[in-house]
Amino acid sequence: MEHKDFEALVKALCEKASLPEALDMLKVCEDEAVAEAANALTGQFALAEIEGENRVYHVFTEENDEGEEQEFVEHVMNVGDDVIVFVAWFFFTQFDIKNRDTYAAAGRTYKQPKRS
Repeated sequence: MEHKDFEALVKALCEKASLPEALDMLKVCEDEAVAEAANALTGQFALAEIEGENRVYHVFTEENDEGEEQEFVEHVMNVGDDVIVFVAWFFFTQFDIKNRDTYAAAGRTYKQPKRS
């Protein structure tokens, strides 16, 4: 995917109101690799209320060293967060595109989360 196409896609995704809307748009992307990655993620998200926040998690299984399936849970974003958070997560986890590069494509500044 050329950079101008990536920028256009990221900007269009950022206009969506929620993760499901953005994921649906990614599933029908003309770029086959992006569409395949989005389709592979379908059904792998879960909501949980933790510490008063509604959080969106990516839930997936991988085989461990012993060959057993092990479930993993990764915090993606909170409900109500700007969709850019999901978009950056998607391109980082699926294509190793740095968050700051995705934010830059959207015309935004990436702020590193504070460590606790």
